[in-house]
Amino acid sequence: MGHKVHPYGYRLGVNKPWISVWYAGKKEYRTNLLEDIKIREFLKKRLFQAGIAGIGIERMGARVRVTLNTSRPGIVIGKKGAEIEKLKVELKKITKAEVLLVIREIKKPEINAQLVAENIAMQLQRRIAFRRAMKKAVLQAMKSGALGIKVACSGRLAGADMARTEWYIKGRVPLQTLRADIDYGTTEALTTYGITGIKVWVFTGEIVEERNRAAAGVE
Repeated sequence: MGHKVHPYGYRLGVNKPWISVWYAGKKEYRTNLLEDIKIREFLKKRLFQAGIAGIGIERMGARVRVTLNTSRPGIVIGKKGAEIEKLKVELKKITKAEVLLVIREIKKPEINAQLVAENIAMQLQRRIAFRRAMKKAVLQAMKSGALGIKVACSGRLAGADMARTEWYIKGRVPLQTLRADIDYGTTEALTTYGITGIKVWVFTGEIVEERNRAAAGVE
C-alpha cells in the first residue's frame, strides 16, 4: 500500500512555515490548541464568501495575531473597517486574549490550491459536470503561471452507484522534491448524491533555486 504524506507537513521547516506560532506548557497547550481550532472553524464558516485560503495564528503573551489570507479583502474589511470590528467582538467569545487581525490579499487565486478546491466544490454543488469543473480549474491555473497542477475528485461522481476517484494532471507536480513549492488544498462538496472529496496540488516553482539566485545577485 502507498504511504501518503501531507505535502505541507513534508516540507514543514524546509520551505513551509508553521500555521500556528506559539509556545505553551503542558497545561496551556490543550487550551491554546482548542482555541486555534475553534478560531479557524469560525472564520472559515463566517467568511466563506471571502475566499479564505489560509489562517495563521501567532500568540504573544496575552495577544493573538490572526492573519487572514483572502482573495476578497473588501468583504473581510467592510465599509470603513466595520466588518473587522464585528469579527473582533465575535472572536472575543472564543478567546480571552486581545485579538489583532491582519488581512493579506491573494493576488492570484487561480494558483492557490485551497481556493481552486473550493471553487470546484461550489461548481459541483451547482450541479456542473465534475470533468468540466476540473478541466477548467487546470487550464486557469496553467494560464495564471502554475508550472503544474493535479486535481482529484472522489465520491459518487455524476451520481454513479459506486464511488470512484478521477484525477487530471497537467505540467510537473514533483511531490517527492523537498525544494519544490507545492501548494495543497482539500475540501468537500455536499452534493445530492453524498459528499465528494476534492484535492488539489499546485506546483509554482523551486524555492531553493530562487534563494541561490538572489544570494548570487542574479535576476
